[in-house]
Amino acid sequence: MSSKFWYLTKQSLKKKVKSKWFLGVNIMLAIVIIALININSIIAFFGGDFSEKVKIMVIDKTELSYPIFKASMDELQKLNEDTFTQEMKITKTAKPQKELEKNLKGNNIVIVFENDDKNYVTAKVISKEKIDNTTYQYLSQGLNTTKSAVALAKTNVDPNVLAKVTSPMEIERVILNNQKSTDENMEMIMSTIFPTLILPFFMLIIFLVQMIGGEICEEKTTKSMEIIISNVSPKIHLLSKVLASNIFIITQGILLILYAVIGLLISTKGQLSLGENISSLLKTLIDTGFTTKLWSLLPAAIIMLILSFIAYSLIAGILASMTTNMEDFQQIQTPIMLVLLAGYYLAIMAGMFNGSLLIRILSYVPFISCLVAPSLYIIGQTTMMDVLISIIVLIIVIALMIKYGLKVYKVGILNYSNEKIWSRFAKALKSKDV
Repeated sequence: MSSKFWYLTKQSLKKKVKSKWFLGVNIMLAIVIIALININSIIAFFGGDFSEKVKIMVIDKTELSYPIFKASMDELQKLNEDTFTQEMKITKTAKPQKELEKNLKGNNIVIVFENDDKNYVTAKVISKEKIDNTTYQYLSQGLNTTKSAVALAKTNVDPNVLAKVTSPMEIERVILNNQKSTDENMEMIMSTIFPTLILPFFMLIIFLVQMIGGEICEEKTTKSMEIIISNVSPKIHLLSKVLASNIFIITQGILLILYAVIGLLISTKGQLSLGENISSLLKTLIDTGFTTKLWSLLPAAIIMLILSFIAYSLIAGILASMTTNMEDFQQIQTPIMLVLLAGYYLAIMAGMFNGSLLIRILSYVPFISCLVAPSLYIIGQTTMMDVLISIIVLIIVIALMIKYGLKVYKVGILNYSNEKIWSRFAKALKSKDV
């Protein structure tokens, strides 16, 4: 019997790997992933540049504004380097305004400071295109600071007092709660980086459900299922499908990681040094404790990932045994996808629940625990014990599906009734064979 099991597993796996679909999809995935990682270089190749500085040319008719404005903007860039979309290069120019306007291009900006009897100083901001909102906000902040300083200077304030007024404030930050100190950065991580990490896992489960369910549905609709089941038991048939599909999905996951590594190597030109943006992001991840928790979670996360693949492939196979056509197969996918989607959004929004008992209970629920439990652990709302409980519950559910689900599979695999699929499923559960 074991020889038949391995034969079916190999055949199912070979059918997937040697298909043109597998080759085509992986070529497309490799191109997309490598292109996304190297998007800066691609845009630069076609004439764009993410790292291009915003050149600000200042015409200072007040003879006071330029040094104050430059010092203010330099300080703003230093204090807010993580949120500045582009670095600003500020220079003073003696060129006429009309000449600068005529030659203005790209993201260059001209600022003209003029004396004003009523408001002390006014500024005109000139650009060829619309200025990025974040950049404009910082420009406004710098200009307002400049106006205050110029006004003080024109009212004959003592130079020492003026220097103290215009100097940046020294800020001493005292944090009484270490957990709260990382809330802002952790919120950013959970809303951007974490969804990116779990998205491949989310997509692989979707592929897995479609693959195993579609294959079983195809065998039923082509009547080849009758020949297969006459030679092997339904148990051997289902478990071979589950094993082959999981090997395939894990292989696909490894290939995705490989494509990402190739993309990074191309981006860094094979060097180990990281770019400024990646280094800054890595520093943020380390400072918030994200990387530490991620490494401590990794063994349990891998176990949960594999168990979740098995659970989803079992439920997909069992429900697919009740199908007689592709329309039925689409029906059984809907509840599975809705559950998976709920888990994905709960994982992303976990921080909003802030210690709620409900979200903690949901982290134990099979089929969504693989997404919710790691999320809650990383943001510190649960412990490793909670993650282990989720794994134990998942193992119990898999055992129950193998025990009772196989019996449903045995009843449904050769059932070609025209009844509604959920009616067939309910009858299969009530069957004496179950």
